[in-house]
Amino acid sequence: MAHAYAHPFTRTDRSPTAIWWWTLDRVTLTLALILLVLGFFFSFSSSPVAAPHTSHYDTFYYTKRHFVFALLTAAVMIMVSMLSLKGVKRVSVLAYGGAISIMAMLPLIGHAAKGGRRWLELGPVALQPSEFLKPALIVLIAWMFCEGQKGKGVPGVTVAFCLYALAIGLLLIQPDVGQSILITIAFGACFFISGVPFRWIIGMLGAAGTGLVGLFFIQPHFRNRIMGFISPDADSGFQVARAKAAIANGGLFGVGLNEGTMKRLIPDLHTDFIYSVVAEEYGLWLILIIIGIFAFIIIRGLLKAMAMQDPFRQIATSGLYIMLGMQVLINVSVNLGLIPPKGMTLPFISYGGSSMLAMGLTLGFILALTRRRQEEIPQDDPTKW
Repeated sequence: MAHAYAHPFTRTDRSPTAIWWWTLDRVTLTLALILLVLGFFFSFSSSPVAAPHTSHYDTFYYTKRHFVFALLTAAVMIMVSMLSLKGVKRVSVLAYGGAISIMAMLPLIGHAAKGGRRWLELGPVALQPSEFLKPALIVLIAWMFCEGQKGKGVPGVTVAFCLYALAIGLLLIQPDVGQSILITIAFGACFFISGVPFRWIIGMLGAAGTGLVGLFFIQPHFRNRIMGFISPDADSGFQVARAKAAIANGGLFGVGLNEGTMKRLIPDLHTDFIYSVVAEEYGLWLILIIIGIFAFIIIRGLLKAMAMQDPFRQIATSGLYIMLGMQVLINVSVNLGLIPPKGMTLPFISYGGSSMLAMGLTLGFILALTRRRQEEIPQDDPTKW
C-alpha cells in the first residue's frame, strides 16, 4: 500500500529547492515560525486596548496589521535563508547602505516621537532604518574581520570600526541609546570571537563605559530615562511600575484571555511591553515557555556556530545570535523593572513592522549562514545530508 503522505523532496533530489530544504536548520526555522504565530495570537489581547489611541476606529487594527507583517516576515526569512554566502554579503551591503542613507536624512525628514527622530513615514507605514542596520552591520564587520586576518593588505579591522562608528554616530543623533548599546555589545562579541588580544577588549569596555557616563551629562533624553528609572513618579517609571504590576497580577496561570486590567495603563502594551500583557493574561507558565524557546534557539545556535570551521560564518552567526539574545534580555529586563526603558521590542512577539521584518532578515541571515555547504555533504552517499 502506498504511503498516504510523501515528502515533496527526496534526499537524492539535487534541485536547488531540495538542497535548500535538506541543508537548512529546520528546527530554528520552525521555532521562529511558532514565535511569529504566538505574537499574532497575543495581538488579540493588546489590539483592543491600543487601537482606541489611534485615529482608526477598528478594535483589531493592530491585529490585522500584525498578521500582514508576520506573513511578510516569514517570507523574508525564508527567501534570505536561500542565499549563498556571497548573497548574504551582498544583501548586507545593500541593507547597510540603505539604512545609513536614510538615517543620515532623518534629522531633516524623520518623524519625531518618544523623544527621538527615528522613523521615516511612508504613507501608512513608519520605517525605522536602524532595525535593518543591525543584522547588516554584524555580517559586514564579520566579513571585514576575516578579510583583515588573511594578511592580503585589506585593512579589515579599520573598515569594521569605521562602519561601526558611522552607525553609532547616526544612532546617537536620533537619539537611540538602546540600539547603540545593543550594537556595541554585538560588535564587541564579534571582535572577541575574531581572536583579538584581550587588552583590546578591556579598552573597548572602558571606552563604552566612558561613553555612557558622557551621554548621561550631554544627552537629555538618555538622562531623563535614567532618572525616570530611579524615580518611579516619572512617566517612564510609571509605565515600568504598571508592567511589573501586570506581571504580578497574572501569577502562575494568568487571569484569562482579555481579562487583564493592568494593560490598560500601559501606553506601549502592544510593542515594548507585550511581555507584561502575556504574563498577566496567561501567567508565568507561558512566559517560561517563550523564554525557553528563545534560550533554546540562542544556546543551540551558539554551539553550532562555535563548531564551524569557516571564520566568517562563525563570527557572523555568533554575532547575530548574541544580538538576538541581548534584545530578548533587554526587553524582558525592562518589563521586570531591572533596567531603564530602552524602546526595544520582543523579537517576533511584539507588534512593529520594521522590527518584525528586520528580525526576519536576521533569522534569514542565520539560516543561510548555518546551512550545510556542499563540501560538508557526503558525496559518496547522497542520502546522508
